[in-house]
Amino acid sequence: MDFTLPEEVEMVRRMVRDFVKDRLQPLADQVEEEDKIPDDVLQEMKELGFFGLPFPEEYGGVGVGELGYVVALEALGGANSAYGNLIGAHTGIATMSIYLGGTEEQKRKYLPELCSGEKIAAFALTEPNAGSDAAAIETTAVRKGDKYILNGNKIWITNGDIADVVIVYAVTDKSLGARGGVTAFIVEKGFPGFSVGKIDEKMGLRGSHTAELIFEDCEVPAENVLGEVGMGFLIAMKALDVGRIGLAGGAVGGAQWLLEQCIEWANQRVQFGKPIAHQQAIQWMLADMATEIHAARLMTYHAAWKLDQGQRVSREAAMVKLFASEMANRVADMAVQIHGGIGYMKEHFIERAYRDTRILRIYEGTSEIQRLVIARDLLKAGK
Repeated sequence: MDFTLPEEVEMVRRMVRDFVKDRLQPLADQVEEEDKIPDDVLQEMKELGFFGLPFPEEYGGVGVGELGYVVALEALGGANSAYGNLIGAHTGIATMSIYLGGTEEQKRKYLPELCSGEKIAAFALTEPNAGSDAAAIETTAVRKGDKYILNGNKIWITNGDIADVVIVYAVTDKSLGARGGVTAFIVEKGFPGFSVGKIDEKMGLRGSHTAELIFEDCEVPAENVLGEVGMGFLIAMKALDVGRIGLAGGAVGGAQWLLEQCIEWANQRVQFGKPIAHQQAIQWMLADMATEIHAARLMTYHAAWKLDQGQRVSREAAMVKLFASEMANRVADMAVQIHGGIGYMKEHFIERAYRDTRILRIYEGTSEIQRLVIARDLLKAGK
């Protein structure tokens, strides 16, 4: 049993850490105030390979696998959450859908531009009446000649307002439901009948946008069926397994950064004549934070390793998403407590981190859904 990270993964970690420290952290307030990632920073991220980390080099990716991708998102956790959110939606679930479910022709057509970041992708599953119950989607796709006609609305779609390519899940046979009745489509921004609706005002994650996507008799060429007709729900679940592991990596990184800030604050904040780091109450919170982060990190690395070995990871993906997201929320709460009144002030980064962290327990499957996935898999396997 060897816990040493491969050298290429360590190189990615160092590269991202340096980039976060030198470029992204100084811009944290600007991103929050302007609700936008600066264009020049986005371009630098593309040139450094941020958008294609897990994918093979033959498709234009960096080729560091899921473990390298997770380690990169962990390092990115020290920056404003907008960056990891953009990358996670683009790489972890949208582009990953094409990689996992696409034909060889589709992979060679779309992956190079997506891996380079030349084009941005989004994953469109959630609807007004289909959130946790993803199988209840109502967007329809009807074949007419050499095209499919899509009608429906998707909501809260990360990157929706900037995406060039959107993976859209629609019903092609209502009688079959999720087992053969849902199909995935590769929809390009310029397709007739596709438009972007309302851009959401959120509690946190400023700089990363979610939007409503509208399909009104949207024309999609039949060759843009992702993989096979009726296999959409399977593709979505496989992509979400991968995305959840990446999300856990980002949660670990964000929590680690908060811990480091709390240690620094505890050593410099003086109350009752001495730094609060000398108070047992503070020491125990720091100890709990560090212990949970350590556990979540090892769980996440193991799940990523299993995925890279080609093993089934549905149970592990749900476990790490559940544990890491809830861990990060506990850490964020303790970070506010350690900082006291200043941690509640909008001018302070702890307040921003507290708001940004809350979404982790909701998107890409709520904590409640993860528990259902884990329990059902346990009962099915009997162990």
